[in-house]
Amino acid sequence: MPTQPLYRKLRSERRSNSVADPTPSTAVDATGAEARIPSTDLLGVYRMMVTSRVVDERCLTLQRQGRIGFYVPMQGQEAAQVGCTWALSPEDWIFPAYRELGVALTRGVPLKLLLDQFIGNSGDALKGRQMPNHYGYRAFRFVTASSPVGTQIVQAVGTAMAARRKGEPIVTATFFGDGTTSSSDFHSGLNFAGVFRAPTIFFCQNNQWAISLPREKQTRSETLAAKSVAYGIPGVVVDGTDVHAVYGAVAKARELALAGGGPTLIEAQVYRLGPHSTSDDPRRYRSDEELNAWKAKDPIARLKHELLADGQLTEEADHEVWESTKAEVAKALAASEAMAPVQPRTMFEDVFAHIPLALEEQRDQFEALSAPGATKP
Repeated sequence: MPTQPLYRKLRSERRSNSVADPTPSTAVDATGAEARIPSTDLLGVYRMMVTSRVVDERCLTLQRQGRIGFYVPMQGQEAAQVGCTWALSPEDWIFPAYRELGVALTRGVPLKLLLDQFIGNSGDALKGRQMPNHYGYRAFRFVTASSPVGTQIVQAVGTAMAARRKGEPIVTATFFGDGTTSSSDFHSGLNFAGVFRAPTIFFCQNNQWAISLPREKQTRSETLAAKSVAYGIPGVVVDGTDVHAVYGAVAKARELALAGGGPTLIEAQVYRLGPHSTSDDPRRYRSDEELNAWKAKDPIARLKHELLADGQLTEEADHEVWESTKAEVAKALAASEAMAPVQPRTMFEDVFAHIPLALEEQRDQFEALSAPGATKP
């Protein structure tokens, strides 16, 4: 059978991976991880977190104004996303969910390119074929997001194994929320990765709510990271509002993966300060007291106070960071909104290497009907 050679290869890999396994099978707390972001990088990290917040707030407003159709906010998760991505290499592949704006910006995706996708104009690299906020860019090794939760997990594992076989010294990092840990793809992906030691970082942003379902009604596990025990891989819990803790845990997990030690499950405990999406009203299921308690742990304010205390930032300089960022966002938005919409004829492109006759006839008919002055049937 054609699958037999692959089966033998996987069986061989499993046997070779069973020798001298250096990975623990218990979940541990990595809040005090040794690695910290270099002090020379901290202002850059802070600016990236501010940029993520400003863009996020602007996009939420744009949707309410009817200028984009849909949006998934990430306010409150800036330290988790920026800190994690900062610890990765540009060569590492990223498999996001639909809330990873901070990851995309940190990876280097231009703001205008993101706005083009939110709007769905002719600058959209996906040509309007994905719903807003479901972006992906091969040049940045940032895979397109999907609406079904967890599908990116098994994709990340497969890519990690392919990279290892090709001898590429990279890891894959996949992002998901607390609700996804109840999915079958979570189980399949972590189990397979554990068996074959795939160099994958599973980064769970536990923002306490799977839309309207609270974390305590999703699982009896003491932590989500504790689920790693069943798969024989390390599981760590970090304070997701502490960018240093996130960076340190991811840096350690990446080092382990590149050394052949296999995957790590990281649970970053954060809070979604806004709605699940622009179709959601969180006031219906959570209290103001809970929201305000987490607002007091704002990750941006936390890093700002550190920079102020270290003398790397002043209140005046901080004000300039926010104002200049808002100006940059306004400029990029104006450029995106000035672009023409996606041309309808692109629906006939990128399906076949050589367009078949039937589709060619449909395209010609469509263009004839779309021509100025054409008589509609």
